[in-house]
Amino acid sequence: MNTKVTIGDVAKFAEVSTSTVSNYLNGRSKRMSAGTEQRVLDAIEQLNYKPNQMARQLKTGHAKIIGLIVPSVANPFYGVFAREIEKTALEHGYQVFLCNSERNPEREHGYAEKLWGYGVRGIILGSSLTQFSHFDDLVDRGLHLVAFDRVSQEKDQTVVDSIGVDNVLAARLAIKHLLSLGHRRIGFLSGSISTVSRIDRLNGYLQALDEAGIEKDDRLIWRGYESGHFGDNNAVEMGRQGAHELLTLAQAPTALFAINDMYAFGAYAGVHDLGMSVPNDISIVGMDDIMLAEVVQPPLTTIRQPIKQIAQIAIERLLGRLQQTITNKQEHVVLAPRLVVRSSTNAFRGE
Repeated sequence: MNTKVTIGDVAKFAEVSTSTVSNYLNGRSKRMSAGTEQRVLDAIEQLNYKPNQMARQLKTGHAKIIGLIVPSVANPFYGVFAREIEKTALEHGYQVFLCNSERNPEREHGYAEKLWGYGVRGIILGSSLTQFSHFDDLVDRGLHLVAFDRVSQEKDQTVVDSIGVDNVLAARLAIKHLLSLGHRRIGFLSGSISTVSRIDRLNGYLQALDEAGIEKDDRLIWRGYESGHFGDNNAVEMGRQGAHELLTLAQAPTALFAINDMYAFGAYAGVHDLGMSVPNDISIVGMDDIMLAEVVQPPLTTIRQPIKQIAQIAIERLLGRLQQTITNKQEHVVLAPRLVVRSSTNAFRGE
């Protein structure tokens, strides 16, 4: 009987209007007579009525739910990020809807539109796309966005808060570490370099080489199969192929900087396929410092992102917007990345 009882059934049983029952359920019973309030309560108890929480949230438009859109949890980094977001959100009384967009703007908009229909008014974005115009209509309606791993761009019409590490500095730390070990031909291993974070990491790579007096060599920058293919679901295979192509050049690199740890693990496989070893023949640095970085052999030298702190700040900014405790203009919070040296890098041994 529970699933069939409606608010109309309760109103009929209590001999009141449906609006009276609705007022009672939503805490608006101050002007209700004691007798009326008691009849509604008795009806609810006797009929064992269970109000549909989602329906109530849809009606009020104030669901205590936030959306989280990431490229793909196939990359464990986003799985951990989602876990930290959810943990922090729950501490504030909010639940999280997780969506994997594969950085597709149409899919992101579709998810956001659906979430809006569920009463969700705040979303955290992890795609780092170069433009967010696909959210303009929803932002105009009142949707709040916090972007992870993306600084605002000059062409942005949609104004959002953002949080992330300094990706230019992250790449510089990686390249300077390899330079300090004597490496001069350093490969950049990535999928499509068309997100804000990847563009920043490429710029950091180029800056570090330029400061060391090393001329840019486009042959050492591997951009994947095609434009727009980011490798979020097959980063290991792309890292493997990229390592194959870079390490079989006539003038091959002696070290690689991978756009993330999953690409780095793929590079390990590519190195092994070629009968070489890490770090004796090739040094490799990753980015993110996911849990697997410590347990692969050899353990991966990588750039750590303070993921727990990022998640906490992202939630605090978003809830501040939703609850109107933060009303100032957009803010970008930049956190410092950290080089974690393990065993995948070694001194260059010469020709």
